[in-house]
Amino acid sequence: MANTAVRDTAILFRRRLLHLAAYPSMTLMLIGMPLIFMFLFVYVFGGTMGAGIAGMHLSAATSRSQYLRYIFPAIIVMTVAATAQGTAIGISMDMTRGIVDRLRTLPIARSAVLTAHALGALVQTVISTVVVLAIALVLGYRTSAGLGSWVLIVLVTLAFSLALTWLTIGLGLAARTVETASNTPMFLTLLPFLSSGFVPTDSMGPFLRFVAQNQPFTPIVDSLRGLLDGHTPSTSTLVAAFAWCAGICLLSFLWSTRLYARRSATVAA
Repeated sequence: MANTAVRDTAILFRRRLLHLAAYPSMTLMLIGMPLIFMFLFVYVFGGTMGAGIAGMHLSAATSRSQYLRYIFPAIIVMTVAATAQGTAIGISMDMTRGIVDRLRTLPIARSAVLTAHALGALVQTVISTVVVLAIALVLGYRTSAGLGSWVLIVLVTLAFSLALTWLTIGLGLAARTVETASNTPMFLTLLPFLSSGFVPTDSMGPFLRFVAQNQPFTPIVDSLRGLLDGHTPSTSTLVAAFAWCAGICLLSFLWSTRLYARRSATVAA
């Protein structure tokens, strides 16, 4: 049974990869928004914001460079969130266009459909993040991360991607139309603005500071920022980042599989 599930997942995963290769514009569209925000905040606000965060008078070019280094972890988080939004759209398209119904008539493992989407999203996240990193390097971004830090950066990013992927799979299954599936995950690309991603939380008002310090994006951004700057974040920050990822992933996985079983039963009836 386990071998069958692995084989079925591999087949559907290959289908997902072929779909990504056939429609590269989808990946480009999803990473377009993080790139727009990166250009906007660096070249429009970066001259002022960079000097403010550094706490000293700097030239405009230096301020922009400093601010790019500060916000890049938030851009990574936004890229992961945008890619996860594409997963919601993909699973909703499969459900509403009858593809899942056709797959259900075949002798395949029930878990293979959702797992293949999750694995495809991880691949898409890796591609999107590499593209965003390459463009940031062209803009002048530099990192002091060593090999050990890069291992942790990859682990944090993949854990966060997996968590948001299963969450958006659930949102895609819950949506009755592809348009709804496209819109409901939008809050994930807005939460970085209510975190430490673009300004320190200490500069926020009391209510927003409380929200920023008690939501999942802040410890993830802080962990990535520390690792990219070449120093290990505090243990509490890393533990909080992985704990948020594990909690979201587990609850979203249970929710998604339950929704999938319920919708499958409804269609079968």
